[in-house]
Amino acid sequence: MAETNLNNSADITGFDAGVDSVTIVSYIEGIPGGRSLDVSGFAPTVIRAGHVVIKETATGNYKPMPVSGDGYDALPAEHTVEGVVVASVTTDNAMVGIMVRGSVNQKASPYPVTAALKTALPLIRFTQD
Repeated sequence: MAETNLNNSADITGFDAGVDSVTIVSYIEGIPGGRSLDVSGFAPTVIRAGHVVIKETATGNYKPMPVSGDGYDALPAEHTVEGVVVASVTTDNAMVGIMVRGSVNQKASPYPVTAALKTALPLIRFTQD
């Protein structure tokens, strides 16, 4: 399981939450307590609100959906799609709330949301403003 140092006083000087306030349009339900994400192999330094979260079935580790360029990569084998990140965080402090039911403004999402991801998240409505 991924672990996070709760005593971490990460320097977030210059951190820009960007469009967080308009990404999650309606939060109805999430994974209680959120999760610490396993960010090994994840290149971006920030995990943005609306980013898809996956879970490795063998270990139970939650991870950000892998990306390349301007979009999500394919879902890795032995992983399931679980929800979306509620608020942006840095990867060195990857503790996130994970929404499993609600609405996301897909125009404000960090990457285009594919039809397969929408199907995998039936309780999340992806809207456009």
